[in-house]
Amino acid sequence: MRRRPGIGGLQTAAATRDQYRLVGENVARIKTDLMKEQLTTFRSQLEDFARKHKNDIRKNPAFRSQFHDMCAKVGVDPLASNKGFWAELLGIGDFYYELGVQIVDICLATRSLNGGLINLQELCNMLCQKRKVARESVTEDDCLRAISKLKALGSGFEVISVGKKKLVRSVPTELNKDHNEILDLAQGQGYVTMEEVEKRLSWSSGRAIDDLETLLEEGLAMIDDGHKDGKRRYWFPCVSFVTTS
Repeated sequence: MRRRPGIGGLQTAAATRDQYRLVGENVARIKTDLMKEQLTTFRSQLEDFARKHKNDIRKNPAFRSQFHDMCAKVGVDPLASNKGFWAELLGIGDFYYELGVQIVDICLATRSLNGGLINLQELCNMLCQKRKVARESVTEDDCLRAISKLKALGSGFEVISVGKKKLVRSVPTELNKDHNEILDLAQGQGYVTMEEVEKRLSWSSGRAIDDLETLLEEGLAMIDDGHKDGKRRYWFPCVSFVTTS
């Protein structure tokens, strides 16, 4: 007959489990303290790096992008606030705030042409023209960071992907799958015809007309009827790089 462990044996087993638990908690605490110490060291080194390369971060877009990647790896967001260490050291918050204001200006100025949907690359090019005096180059990465801050303010600005291109939307227009397919198709030459939509997308004429007219009503397309073949062109400024001065 198998004997049950006595009270002393149960107490010993419980004590052993408690010891293992305490050892486990101590190891976890040591690891956590070590990680915190390493993170503090990394942040300190990042601050020293930022002080040393302040001008490069401000003036060199590629360097600035790499700096943001370094910050992300240690949980630092230089754009979190316009106040504090990073803003005082680099003025980087002011840089993106100014960029955001200029993005809003360009989107408003071109809205009558593109219906509030502008190609990200075109927006970036227009920003570079606008900032020539400051001699500070702007990349698409900079634009995306500035727009993300505008979006956080509930301003309605958003970046959407259509095919291989990114478009910046500044109006609350909802694009469905059909609309995105038409915009993707238009990227080749900047426009589509109803016949082309029907053939390339295998749609019925009713579906093609309905979606094209919706995009026209939203101000995202422009009509061009001046062609010998009699086919109406639906131009999309957001993918055909129509710009204003």
